[in-house]
Amino acid sequence: MGSANNQGICWCFLPKLTRYGLTLLLSAVMLADAVGATPRNRGLQIAQQPETTQQNTTRTAAERVTQEGKEFYQQGTAESLRQAIAKYQEALKLWQQVGDKRWEAETLNNIALVYDDLGEKPEALKYYNQALPILRAVGDKGMEATTLNNIALVYNSLEENQEALKFFNQALPISRAVGDRRVEAVTLGYIGRFYNYSLGDKQEALKYYNQALTILRAVGDRGEEASTLVNIGHFYGSLGEKQEALKYLNQALSIGRAVGDRKVEARTLNDIGFVYILLGEWQEALKYFNQALPIIRAVGERRREATILSNIGAVYNYSLGDKQEGLKYYNQALTILRAIGDRQEEAKMLFHIAFLEHSRGNLQPAQTHIQAAIEIFEDLRAKITNEELRASYVASVRRYYDFYTYLLMELQKKDP
Repeated sequence: MGSANNQGICWCFLPKLTRYGLTLLLSAVMLADAVGATPRNRGLQIAQQPETTQQNTTRTAAERVTQEGKEFYQQGTAESLRQAIAKYQEALKLWQQVGDKRWEAETLNNIALVYDDLGEKPEALKYYNQALPILRAVGDKGMEATTLNNIALVYNSLEENQEALKFFNQALPISRAVGDRRVEAVTLGYIGRFYNYSLGDKQEALKYYNQALTILRAVGDRGEEASTLVNIGHFYGSLGEKQEALKYLNQALSIGRAVGDRKVEARTLNDIGFVYILLGEWQEALKYFNQALPIIRAVGERRREATILSNIGAVYNYSLGDKQEGLKYYNQALTILRAIGDRQEEAKMLFHIAFLEHSRGNLQPAQTHIQAAIEIFEDLRAKITNEELRASYVASVRRYYDFYTYLLMELQKKDP
């Protein structure tokens, strides 16, 4: 959700440019966690097939290739994600040959998922939209609702707010109609975050969060309850009510530890650290980030590991004044983002490194890094064929171009 940068955090004690950079970094950090707090039920598990008396050779091959695609996906590297796409494309043809529409839709969703993780949002949309009519034709309402949510999330990431809301509002009544209360709660949580961050309608956001929380407590899903408490903590954080934010985040942390969900525990520790940054208690923030880091490494969530490393780098950079140590953590985050192939986040991390170098007066290295970021944005923009989506994408990354322009002006002053 790129609109996280409009949360309005005020850093009055910092010069204008530094305030801009820190707000951009920290607001993106918090919302990255918000998006991931409630896992998307996107169908990577191999679904149970209806019993048949025999399976033909093509079906057996399709199952094998699908499993190989899943294994490549789980490796989580840039190379393995591309290999996963190739396997899923191969499987797609086989499922089409045997006429299994449910598995055809499942595979289209899997391809979309991988493109989404690679930051190639238009490609993800293309495959989600191919899956959708098939799911409607076969009457798989639960998977239809999940796919609608995923489409909404992609539009949200492109700052196409009206399109995002349209798809969220389609998903919600379907999840209610099929009686899948967990998917209903997840959808309510997504809509709550959308109102909170994209539309800035705080009252509406809280209404959806509380509906989600009530359902999750009723069905006894404590892991998702913890995730929703995290979202409510984010909500109060965005209002500047930091103590209230900590109250909900600490509730989430207690649940995560009670149920042994180490992912929730690590994510919540990270978010508590963020709130302490808002409180100006940087050493306390660093303590929580350092607790989160080994846990997230142990559970193998590399994207979130990059987020936490970035947060630690921010503390050293902005509070402790140790730019070299900050750069060390930024570079560790960059290495991970490159390894997992998330080009969008790689570009944003390059910006933060460029910003740090600028703050040290190193204009040439700063230019090198921001130029590398711009090249990634340009490459991603070129892959968007829809003019409206392209315009939205350009608007969402304009702040990076603004910094590049500012930096070029600084270089011009130094060496006309």
